[in-house]
Amino acid sequence: MPRSPFVPNEGAHPWHRYVAVGDSFTEGIGDPEPSVPGGFRGWADRTAEVLAQREDDFSYANLAVRGKLIRQIRDDQLDAALALQPDLITLCAGGNDVLRPGSDPDEIATILDECVAKLSTTGAAVVVFTGFDVAWNPVFRPMRGRIAIYNENVRAVAEKHDAIVADLWALLEIQDARFWATDRLHLNPLGHHEVARMVLRTLNVANDLQPMQPDPVPARTWRAARGNDLVWAREYFVPWVLRRLRHQSSGDGRSAKRPEAGPVA
Repeated sequence: MPRSPFVPNEGAHPWHRYVAVGDSFTEGIGDPEPSVPGGFRGWADRTAEVLAQREDDFSYANLAVRGKLIRQIRDDQLDAALALQPDLITLCAGGNDVLRPGSDPDEIATILDECVAKLSTTGAAVVVFTGFDVAWNPVFRPMRGRIAIYNENVRAVAEKHDAIVADLWALLEIQDARFWATDRLHLNPLGHHEVARMVLRTLNVANDLQPMQPDPVPARTWRAARGNDLVWAREYFVPWVLRRLRHQSSGDGRSAKRPEAGPVA
């Protein structure tokens, strides 16, 4: 298994400049916060906030853009990330690719290998992510096997390049609809908070973030639940499928929310 850098559980961590690259998951979609750049907070911002508390000379950039495929992340974000001279990089890419019908998790992993190899040349700590376990979601459940294959490839790439694995598949807390946004495609604030806690554990950084408890599931009749499913399909799932068929992206024309490394506050 890839080894994590040794960081004492008490005291400051060793990083001064953190750059996040990826898609909507890293951009923070589903975790709205008007006061932050781009209007979404997300797990990467939450992680950076904790890291900034423990290091006075700390800066953070987030180059992630929603809807991007792994080739686009490789072509559009990696050089920009390296130009910022980070000593900590998180790379979550391939999720949008794996969900596409007919995609090959081995081909996606080949591109991931290129990305991690390039980022590793800097000497920065590189964190990569497995995919979510989607067993809780009946729409995406048939893709579970493909995601599992991709996850094993992620681990092999991490082993090859001495990267760190943040294991979303094993994050049992978020395998519950109450940790997901109404579009069922992105995490809500509770979910992003739990991912931030997991990333900080992976980096062995002490923090004060506590588990957050979702509200109880409201009682609903079968008819009401199916009606809610139809509304969701019309408002979120069908447009998502149509964008895939048209080779469109929700990130078309968008730029990174934090293109320059700077203070978190």
